Amino acid sequence: MAVTLPESVLAQYERFSLYNSPYPAHDGGCAIDLYPGTLVDGRTIAAPSPVAGTVRETRTVRAPPKPYAPDHDHLILLEPSSPAPLDGLSVRILHVDPSVQVGERVERGDSLGRLVRAGFFAPWVDNHLHVGFRGPDQNPYRASGSLPIELGVSIRPLEWDGTGRVVSTGDTYAVLDAPAHPNPGAAFVGVGADGGGVIDGGLPHYDGGGLLARGGSLEQAGTDESVVSLNGDRLGVAAGRTIAWDDVTVTANDEPITGLSLFCARDGEFGAKLICPDRSFEPGEGVRVRVRSSERC
Repeated sequence: MAVTLPESVLAQYERFSLYNSPYPAHDGGCAIDLYPGTLVDGRTIAAPSPVAGTVRETRTVRAPPKPYAPDHDHLILLEPSSPAPLDGLSVRILHVDPSVQVGERVERGDSLGRLVRAGFFAPWVDNHLHVGFRGPDQNPYRASGSLPIELGVSIRPLEWDGTGRVVSTGDTYAVLDAPAHPNPGAAFVGVGADGGGVIDGGLPHYDGGGLLARGGSLEQAGTDESVVSLNGDRLGVAAGRTIAWDDVTVTANDEPITGLSLFCARDGEFGAKLICPDRSFEPGEGVRVRVRSSERC
């Protein structure tokens, strides 16, 4: 059984990813990270609920110890009342310090609280809601075991030749001006693979990724295997929509970096995100990205 998230749910957020995470809860695209974005002064927007429903439970949970983050996170369980495909399921939401109370009714888009960072986050990851769905007979507290998620929204694959100029930087990342969203605020876009579809995931710093928007449902996708490449550089093999990365290294201007952060977005700040905690780039600097077999690097 798969859960379809309609456009009315996803359109509340600037970005989303099914695979860009190191945690087993995302295996096979069984959880989704929803990014609301930030305000113009840099503050993070409140955490809009993906669904309407009733708060069933809130609790504090342990998070992996990281020097830059608290050792606890928060879990919110909702019983959804809409949209209709979610009736009868439980919704698990992490990374929100709740302002809602047990028994409280929330509408889709209502704030659930304050987005927080915890040890589940890598330092380059933006604040987001982690969302999963469980059937009535499933344990809602286990980290893994959520239902596979279908995307009820079109995603436009963007051609990208691997080049661009740096438009913003952080301590662990740099963002390029390409590929650029052709119509910000409208459809979701992502980096397109050579043979079609949108690449999702942390390449190769997380175990695997996803190939989205190739057409058809999860059931139709089955487990057929296909090679996934970008600009002629082989990335790995997709079984259905899940990619097992090859042993590859991402390079920027011929020097190795940690990897690429790949996701779907509809905001005007979209561009290739280089994960590079051991390298620095300057705004305006030209960059060429390639993916090489690690044996050749």
